Amino acid sequence: MGGSVRDVNSKGELDELVNSGSPVVLHFWASWCEASKHMDQLFSHLATDFPHTHFLRVEAEEQPEISEAYSVSAVPFFVFFKDGKSIDTLEGADPSSLANKVSKVAGSIHPGDAASPASLGLAAGSAVLETVKELAQDNFSSKEKSKVQPGLSSHLKKRLQDLVDSHPVLLFMKGSPEEPQCGFSRKVVDILKEEKVKFGSFDILSDSEVREGLKKFSNWPTFPQLYCKGEFIGGCDIAIAMHESGELKDVFKDHGIDTIDEANITDSGNAKGGITKSTDLSTALTSRLESLVNSGSVVLFMKGKPDEPKCGFSRKVVEILRQEKVPFESFDILTDEEVRQGLKVFSNWSSYPQLYIKGELIGGSDIVLEMQKSGELQKTLHEKGILPKETIDDRLKKLIASSPVVLFMKGTPDVPRCGFSSKVVNALREEGVEFGHFDILSDDEVRQGLKVFSNWPTFPQLYYKSELIGGCDIIMELRNNGELKSTLSE
Repeated sequence: MGGSVRDVNSKGELDELVNSGSPVVLHFWASWCEASKHMDQLFSHLATDFPHTHFLRVEAEEQPEISEAYSVSAVPFFVFFKDGKSIDTLEGADPSSLANKVSKVAGSIHPGDAASPASLGLAAGSAVLETVKELAQDNFSSKEKSKVQPGLSSHLKKRLQDLVDSHPVLLFMKGSPEEPQCGFSRKVVDILKEEKVKFGSFDILSDSEVREGLKKFSNWPTFPQLYCKGEFIGGCDIAIAMHESGELKDVFKDHGIDTIDEANITDSGNAKGGITKSTDLSTALTSRLESLVNSGSVVLFMKGKPDEPKCGFSRKVVEILRQEKVPFESFDILTDEEVRQGLKVFSNWSSYPQLYIKGELIGGSDIVLEMQKSGELQKTLHEKGILPKETIDDRLKKLIASSPVVLFMKGTPDVPRCGFSSKVVNALREEGVEFGHFDILSDDEVRQGLKVFSNWPTFPQLYYKSELIGGCDIIMELRNNGELKSTLSE
């Protein structure tokens, strides 16, 4: 032990240490994940503070057998062992929870003292502690956002407004223009370079407050997001359509956005499908990789096969594709080292799995999971013709079934846009009823379609278990009769 972190290279080695009965803390990480790197710093300092505990580290993607054994599908991920048994796990960058869970298996640094962010390690320097505090704050903020849906604070509104006004053309994206972290961000970067405009960018992966706040600020749930002279243009699909029609060029011209010499634009190469080509690859290998990524409408480069994934990340994407009922081809990168290493250069994406749709890189497991949760993945599959185009009735049925109680209203519960919607929100809150909501002002297709679907011409409309309860008058009557809560809990 001795207060240091040890890299584990086989499951047998891990099993031997766990079976010794000594406390063990196992950290699954990935070199490409910033949160993993930050938590690994803390992990190393905790190892110094608890010298009688084994602190073990596993490169999740390089040790599929170990990752498989503990169902690891995201990093950072921690497993805690005591007396030869796994007693707890922790997923994500949560410094406070890591410290307290370590204390639980190893004992406090000093008897009677609790492990907390304020005492995360006798050896931890100020820079590490500052990083830990930031991670803890980010984690707290994300948890709070998952519980409530408040309006934006005046401070955050000002910060976002200052950001969108900071450049004539600004792209909120995943990663940077030189190193995009998703295929959609890369595509918009390529479009802006083709339009020969100078633009600023902001990496929304680096700031959770901006990432979550901007979704409300722009009333747009996904990224990238493109702004021109402080006005929201749209996301990837809109930017592509406007670029292809010539409308984007007109927008830049109308707003007085100057073009720049092509010599000053960083060349992104032949960006077919959003994939940056590299002269480091041989012509033969480049041709082979192009053939592979276009070998099917949907192609997953993974570790193992769909029925036998060799890592949790690959399994997660396979599960998502099957949940979405998407037919797909796969390639086991463990069987071909040339493809495994070459595709990293070809796609400018350093890890696996990698998902391609119609020859365009979508991203890895984290991005695919996020897209599924936001509905962006299904939208992309419909637009690319992979899945049958969703009818308005199909869409409305999904929205109505998205929560046991769903309110279609004008505005949001915190900022209603009409008195009737406000009354229903207040009635539901007074009765302690939890409910989902949809702002019909944000989507005219839903607004008009729901009138026909429900045979109810006005809003708000309240649904319970996919059945229409009624509008404002009916909800008020139910509340006044003391029947509202019982009606919504039958």
